[in-house]
Amino acid sequence: MQLLLNHTSRLLYWFWYIVLYLGLLYLFVRSLKMLRHNTTAKTPAKVPQGNRGLPFIGETIHFMAAINSNKGFYDFVKVRRLKYGNCFKTNIFGQTHVFISSTKAAKKILSNETENFTKRYIKSIAKLVGDQSLLCASHEQHKLIRSHLTTLFTTASLSSMVKQFDELTVNNLSTWHQRSNVTILHEVLKITLKAICKMLMNLEGEEELETLHKDVGLIYEAMLAFPSILPWTRFYKGLQARKRIMRLLDKIIEKRRKSKEKFDDFLAHLLSKDGEESEQENATQLTNQEIKDNILTMIIAGQDTTASAITWMIKYLDENPDALNQLRAEQQALQQKVSGKAHLTLEDLNCMPYASKVIKESLRMASIVPWFPRMALHDCEIEGFTIKKGWTINVDAKSIHFDSMIFHDPNKFIPSRFDDDSKPYSFLAFGMGGRTCLGLHLARAMMLVFVHRLTTSYRWMVIDSDESIEKWTLFSRLKSGCPIRVTCLEEERKFPNASTT
Repeated sequence: MQLLLNHTSRLLYWFWYIVLYLGLLYLFVRSLKMLRHNTTAKTPAKVPQGNRGLPFIGETIHFMAAINSNKGFYDFVKVRRLKYGNCFKTNIFGQTHVFISSTKAAKKILSNETENFTKRYIKSIAKLVGDQSLLCASHEQHKLIRSHLTTLFTTASLSSMVKQFDELTVNNLSTWHQRSNVTILHEVLKITLKAICKMLMNLEGEEELETLHKDVGLIYEAMLAFPSILPWTRFYKGLQARKRIMRLLDKIIEKRRKSKEKFDDFLAHLLSKDGEESEQENATQLTNQEIKDNILTMIIAGQDTTASAITWMIKYLDENPDALNQLRAEQQALQQKVSGKAHLTLEDLNCMPYASKVIKESLRMASIVPWFPRMALHDCEIEGFTIKKGWTINVDAKSIHFDSMIFHDPNKFIPSRFDDDSKPYSFLAFGMGGRTCLGLHLARAMMLVFVHRLTTSYRWMVIDSDESIEKWTLFSRLKSGCPIRVTCLEEERKFPNASTT
């Protein structure tokens, strides 16, 4: 009996010993797995660094100070990016803003607007251009409006626009040799306004265009102003200018509806109701307010962004004589081929490969639209950072354009860098995704026409190289306007020793 008990005791001992051993072995293996998981798993998402500033006010005062400086409002972003890195947060006008600069983040944000993001501009811009504008419309509304506006940018429309813009450019440049100095920005603003208004609504009256030019300028200056409705403020003056433009558009639309005359412009297409359109299209006819808000938006975008881009391009070419000489050679060779034509055609513009690269490089360096704002519709994670629902996340295009890991010597003007296709989401001059700028081909065409006529008509020298940015502007514009002194090439051939450059 005692032997049986001793034997049973030994069996129990070994049983518990084995159980304990297996338990310890299990814990050891599990610990190894957890350690391995912890070393390979992503670190928890973190909130972007940054200073939210004072309660309610945030960093609005610093933002406004940057707007009112010669460095431009992007300096506000640049200073914080250098301090906090490529992703940081701030608070402007009572809203949390996150700025992020990477091609990976740009792709995730700009190509994913149906589920996680929607467009959002600061309130002052929305009130000035209108909440029915493409700039401010919700995703569904944006799709509807965009489907109507795309007809403005068909091949046939672009061909017509090239002819009109070429004629306006030739007429404007033909008077330059009579003046000692010419300010590029001022002249191109006149040309682009006339071209856009002619294309949109057949508006050509000098008095109406002059008034419209002044009112658009007031709206433009108010876009980044503090949204105060006190009578002496920029924002109030911008709102009053918007009201005057809306009254002008009301007048034009009412006249069109009553008139039996047929017009071949964009407004005529938007107002057409029967005949050519299907029942489905009639069911989604744009309202008068949608038409007016988007005509105003296209005037501002078509005039200011293109004029600013052309101004920067002329400055960069003046500073880079090798690029200018190569461009001039290409354009003069093309001039010999088209000399018998009254105007340039869309096909002619396709024969300007180097000029196209000059334009892309100018747009990269100028970064006229420095960032693209989107609002987060849900909590999400971008590049390891937590983005809360309702925050505005801004794709910092200018930072991407000057990333030395993407573009070699990014501070140098090198058009040949675009000999090869650029990395996806690295060139964001016109945005990307579902809200890519509708007018990108139109803007490119206008820039090509202008640079052809200028380089084949004149030599020029910039007489004010100051790079200060104009205050209170949404799009980056040279404060000087880029004044130049020109020499007519025709006169230079007659008097070769008179050349200034």
